[in-house]
Amino acid sequence: MGKEFERTQRVSQFLHQELARLLHSKVRDPRVHRINLTDVEVSRDLSHAKVFFTLLDDHTDADRAEIAAVLRKVSGFLRSELAKQSSMRTVPRLSFRFDESVGRGRDMESLLREVRKADAVLFDHQGADEGAHESTDESTDESTDESTDESTDESTDESTDESTDESADLDPHAGLGSDSDPTIA
Repeated sequence: MGKEFERTQRVSQFLHQELARLLHSKVRDPRVHRINLTDVEVSRDLSHAKVFFTLLDDHTDADRAEIAAVLRKVSGFLRSELAKQSSMRTVPRLSFRFDESVGRGRDMESLLREVRKADAVLFDHQGADEGAHESTDESTDESTDESTDESTDESTDESTDESTDESADLDPHAGLGSDSDPTIA
């Protein structure tokens, strides 16, 4: 089954490259030059191929429908051109679909930008509030920090010693040199 999967990938890549070339060089309709092929999915039996496209400029639903109709009309021509250029026994039937994922990605990017702006505003606002309180809290913070640092250092040293002892108990050959290896004769 692995080979079958590899073959569908190879056919998909071939169709993607050739269709992009054919659409821009052989199809005369200027509306087709505004599209970008994003992906080609080929069925396991290589009889059907879904070709996903996006528009390079801003678009409306009417533009998408118009371009999809043009691509449906030229799909037979494209299929015959692919048959001439390939050594495949049969060329998959082509169905063109608008790729919604690019638009969703743009929407997500804009939402993330808005969240970052809101976080920056919130952080700046909180930073201004904390600045007013810092001048009164500085003397108490320094004494607390020193005692916290000392207790953290001691607990870290103890945990490191315990973990080394436990690892030595788990491995019976730990610490033995190559001359005491029981497998060497």
